[in-house]
Amino acid sequence: MAKASSDRNTIDLFGKSPGRPRTQPLTRKDQLKINKRAQREKEKAQGLKRLELIIEQDIIDKLDKLCEMNGLKRAEWLTLQINKSLDKPKSARSKK
Repeated sequence: MAKASSDRNTIDLFGKSPGRPRTQPLTRKDQLKINKRAQREKEKAQGLKRLELIIEQDIIDKLDKLCEMNGLKRAEWLTLQINKSLDKPKSARSKK
């Protein structure tokens, strides 16, 4: 069966599949890998470091509640608390 170039109804059996053309030659997995690497490099350039904590779920729930009450993200709240602790006078810290 021959296909005329003006024929819009016959399926093109030998051409590309119909649909949206690919805009990214990489797979989704590879795209995510590249984007994550770029994010880490951006954070490093901003002077940020990654920190991983392993803590119990009830502590995480309490932390989330505190963050929600203050309208902060976890990292922001933890940074604020660390800075508060370091800014306390030495006499107040030694009483504990």
